[in-house]
Amino acid sequence: MPNVDIHPTAVIDPGAIIGDETKVGPYCVIREDVKIGHGCMLHDHVSIEGATIIGDQNTFHSHSVIGGQSQDLKYSGEPTHLEIGNQNIFREFVTVNRGTDPGSKTQIGSHGTFLAYSHIAHDCVVGDHVIFSNNGTLAGHVQMGDYAILGGLTAVHQFCRIGAHAITGGCSKIVQDVPPFMIADGNPAEIRSVNAIGLQRRGFADEDIRSLKEAYKTIFLRKMTVADALEDLKNNSAELDSEHPVNILLTFIESSERGIIR
Repeated sequence: MPNVDIHPTAVIDPGAIIGDETKVGPYCVIREDVKIGHGCMLHDHVSIEGATIIGDQNTFHSHSVIGGQSQDLKYSGEPTHLEIGNQNIFREFVTVNRGTDPGSKTQIGSHGTFLAYSHIAHDCVVGDHVIFSNNGTLAGHVQMGDYAILGGLTAVHQFCRIGAHAITGGCSKIVQDVPPFMIADGNPAEIRSVNAIGLQRRGFADEDIRSLKEAYKTIFLRKMTVADALEDLKNNSAELDSEHPVNILLTFIESSERGIIR
C-alpha cells in the first residue's frame, strides 16, 4: 500500500484495498472486500466492513461503523454492498448498513455531511450535498434527494422519499414522502412551507421560488384533493420546461407510492 499512512494499532485485512495518501488512525478495523479511495482520512476506532466501496477524500471520525450488515430480520448473510462517493464527512458514531437481498446495495453520493449518531439503514439511496443533523435516522429503502437536509432526531419510515432541496425540522416523524423544495416539521410531520431561504442560498431564481409558493398554496392550503391540485397545476404550468422546479415537484408527487405528507 504505497503512500498510505497506517497507524500500527490498526487492523487491516490483507484483502482490503486502500488508495494513495489515505490515513488510517489508531485502532481502526478495515475488513476484507473493502475498497477505499485516495486521500481519505480515518480517525481512531473507525470500522469499515463488508463489500464496501468508498471514493476519494472521505473523512470518517471516531467510532463510525461503515458497511455493517443489514439489520433487516430477513437478512441471512447474503453478499450485499455499500457504495459511497467522494468528499463526504461522517462524524462520530455514524452507522451505515449494506443492502439486504443478494447483490443489493446501499448508495451514498458525494459532498454529504453526516453528523454524530446519524444512521443510514439497508438499501437506502442518498444523493449529493445532503446534510444529516445529529441522530437523523433513515429506515430501510429510503430515498433522499440532492441538497436535502435531515433535522436533528428526525426519523424517516422505511420506503419513504425525501425530495431534493427539502428540509425536515428537528424531532420530526416522517411516515410519507416529503416533496422536493418543502419544509416538513412535526410529529407526525406536516408540510409547513417552501424552503425559500435554502433555495435562495442555492441560487434559485426569485420567479421560480414564487412559482413554488403558488404551487404550495394549491396543493397544501386549498381544500382540494391531491389529484385535483395536480391537474390544476398542470394546466397552469404546461408551458414550463420539464426541469422547472414546479414540474419537478409535480412529477415527484405523481410518482409517490406512499403518498405525500400534507
